[in-house]
Amino acid sequence: MGGVDKGLQLLHGQPMVQQVLHRLQPQVGQALISANRHLDDYERLGVPVCSDSISGYAGPLAGIHAAMLVIDTPYLLSAPCDSPLLPIDLVSRLSSALAEHQADAAVVVTGDGNQQQRHPVFLLLRSDLRSSLEQYLNQGQRKVDDWLASLNCVEVPFDDEGAFVNLNTPEDIQVLLNVSTKIPGSRPAPG
Repeated sequence: MGGVDKGLQLLHGQPMVQQVLHRLQPQVGQALISANRHLDDYERLGVPVCSDSISGYAGPLAGIHAAMLVIDTPYLLSAPCDSPLLPIDLVSRLSSALAEHQADAAVVVTGDGNQQQRHPVFLLLRSDLRSSLEQYLNQGQRKVDDWLASLNCVEVPFDDEGAFVNLNTPEDIQVLLNVSTKIPGSRPAPG
């Protein structure tokens, strides 16, 4: 996005992060935003905001770690701010798989066979994994998939690949806006 804050980019007149919150809040007990800049803008959304405690840019795992430092729940759901189409049954499906497999974490996968794609930041995990994550980050490691490989992680298949699309460019946002205006009955999420 050319250095702009993706979560604050407008989609249907609202910041993308607000679209994500609209989809997630009915699925979770408490929402939390992990952000490292424009904190006042994020706080105006009425949700607690936390920031990375790991120095330097440590990627999505640093945001997950920051959330683990402040939550008091047994589980943490992670979803990126630039994926406003996430499924309304995301949490129930991930939590069912986590319980069924007695796993540490549940992660989204889409596609089949050689076309299968893992979406590692769409993740439900036990919050007591904080020390494991701290150790991994303190070793200078940053890849979500590599950390998940050290855990008992279950992959949860979802059919709708489009639900996990990341809007990484202004053109991606425009394509989504053009498509949604052509779908009968589609409308922006309520504010």
